[in-house]
This record gives sequence, structure tokens and C-alpha cells, in this order.
Amino acid sequence: MVSSDIAFVFPGQGSQNVGMGKDFCDQFSVAKQVFAEADEALGFSLSRLCFTGPDADLKLTENTQPAILTASVAALRVLEAETALRPAYVAGHSLGEYSALVAVGALAFRDAVQAVRARGRLMQQAVPAGQGAMAVILGLEMDAVRGLCVDASQNEIVAPANYNGGGQIVIAGAKNAVVRAMALAKERGAKRALDLPVSAPFHCELMRPAADGLKLVLQNITVNPFTIGVVTNVEAAVNRDCERVKDLLVEQAVRPVRWEESVKQLSALGCQRALEIGPGKVLKGLIKRIAPSLETANLETPQDLPSLKAA
Repeated sequence: MVSSDIAFVFPGQGSQNVGMGKDFCDQFSVAKQVFAEADEALGFSLSRLCFTGPDADLKLTENTQPAILTASVAALRVLEAETALRPAYVAGHSLGEYSALVAVGALAFRDAVQAVRARGRLMQQAVPAGQGAMAVILGLEMDAVRGLCVDASQNEIVAPANYNGGGQIVIAGAKNAVVRAMALAKERGAKRALDLPVSAPFHCELMRPAADGLKLVLQNITVNPFTIGVVTNVEAAVNRDCERVKDLLVEQAVRPVRWEESVKQLSALGCQRALEIGPGKVLKGLIKRIAPSLETANLETPQDLPSLKAA
């Protein structure tokens, strides 16, 4: 039964941790089946990497992306088996949009896990190591950050990459341009401007080679019709058209994640609850800042289930 007031949201890169998904696999066969399917689809033991690490390998983008997707879908399958909760809408932060599309049946899990493995590799290869950077700007509005990126560019690429909400905007681009933008942000009243320890400048035009490669990867994947609305990163609007999914995923690689607007959209659509499914609690924290009226919860381990069953 669809719960007309609940949205399922799925985390993106950065939420990974060694051990994620293990408790679900130990206690629920549906979770074990998800990890087994990922291992078989990818041709290596992703489950072992998730459960025991090493952490350095789990943090490699081409591993992180399928790992978070798999842990998220495993948690989702447990939720579906153990509760009657079903979403009215879904959304995911960056990589999490693939989890959201699996949740509504648009993508088969096997296809999604192979696609995000390729996506991670393509993103890593798009910009040589050390040439790109990302930084978080705290305490400036969207227009102010867009403006300082324009002023700092000097014919190099730097642009907003994540509108995370609560005064937090991530920028990405060429390393020197990001450094200039950070300095300008401080001059223009930002509370803080912090360099992020990431392996590539995601969600900006420097990712265009990755987007082009991803388009080829997605050509071989079937997108199934779906009825539950997906609030997309690119538009922060509801999509139910399976014909648009691939183009939106390709553009997502080079366009900013409009998370703040997406959360506000979920609230405007009548959602009163947001359930974060998968590792970490990053989205739960962001949602509390963006839309305090939304009730938030998360499903990261089996210990989170009893309160959800009672909901």
C-alpha cells in the first residue's frame, strides 16, 4: 500500500563505511540475495569489500558507487519485506538517483549496479588526478555562489555542483579556479570555504567525457515504465516518463544536484515524512535544515526497523 505522505530518499557518494549492509545480510535472506546478485553481476566480491574493506579500496569511486547502491537496495528490500511502507515519491542524491530508480522499478538492480560501476570509473578517468577540485561554501545564497564562480573562472571551469541546502553549496571545477572561488567566497561573507577530499570534480562540465561515456553505457539498458514519481537531480521536478530517464542520468553527471529544491518539491507535493534508506544519515540532516516540517527517519541497520514497523 502506497503511503501518500512518505518519500523514500537514497544517499550518494560519501556515505560509505566498512561494514555497511552486513547486519542486514546476516539477518535477512532478501538482503543476502541483493549482495549475491551484485557480486555475480560485477565479477568480484563487492560484498566482501563492503563488509570488511579495506577502507582505501571502498573509497575508490568505481567501488564506492556500486557499494552504496547495493547497500541501499539491500536495505530497501528488507523494508519492503518487513513493513507495509511504500513511497508516494522517491529521490536520490547524485548516485542515489540510481537507487531511487531501482526502488520504483525503472531500472533492474543488475543493470543499475553495472551502470554505476562504469559511471564511477568514467568519472574518475574524466579529469587527470590533481587537476580538479571541489569545495563546500557555507553561508552564501545560490545566486551569490553562482556569481563568485563566474568571477573566479578566468576562462577555467568552476560552478556549483551540489545545492545541498541549509546554506551549504558545493562547487567543482579546475583546481586553480576552485581555489580562487574559495578566496572570493570568504571576501564576500561566506562563513567558511572548505576544500573537499574528493578524487574528481563531480557535477560540472569537466565531467562531460564521463557523461558521453555514460550515454553509451545506458544505451544497452532497458528502462521500465514506472508510476511512482522520481524527483530528479537535474530538474528538481517529478518525472514519470521512462523515455526521459537516460537523458536525465547523462545530464546529471555534468549538472548540479538540486537537492534543496528537490526536498522543497517533496514537501510541496504533500510529503510529510522522508525516509533515508541506505548507509549514513547525511540526507536526514540536510532535510531537517531545508524543510523542518518534514518528519525524518533512516534505515541503515536492522536496529532501525522496529520504529518503522510501528509507523
